[in-house]
Amino acid sequence: MLITIRWNPDPDVRTGRQVVHHLHVHSVFVTKYRCQAMTDAVLTRCEETMREERTDFEAELKQFNGEDDHVHLLVHYPPKTQLSRLVNSLPGASARMLRKEYDSHMRRYLWGGHFWSGSYFAGSCGGAPLTMVKQYIEDQKRPA
Repeated sequence: MLITIRWNPDPDVRTGRQVVHHLHVHSVFVTKYRCQAMTDAVLTRCEETMREERTDFEAELKQFNGEDDHVHLLVHYPPKTQLSRLVNSLPGASARMLRKEYDSHMRRYLWGGHFWSGSYFAGSCGGAPLTMVKQYIEDQKRPA
């Protein structure tokens, strides 16, 4: 006998061939030596670049914001994605694009050719409701 369960699925809960998942990571990337390099235009382009990069990992950038020396991201990703590869790809891709498009501005903030610090924060969002994490990211004091 086959039993089927009928339920109204949460749109954020993803299904795969053999998996149902709901994985989110809150990541923070800081500029090298906390240089205050971010402007509104730079943050906007950084977000666009990170949104494009995450498609290679079948991930979804749910929330993005930042201040003049760091950015916060909330990323929804599948279990087959190696989290360290996803998190390491985002600042690298954005730094290349920002150096290309904002060369004169970015050159002042490069330290040994690096824009981002080599360290990052990656935290599971299972403990706090995602609405609180999203609100925290949204409330960052974005430069004018």
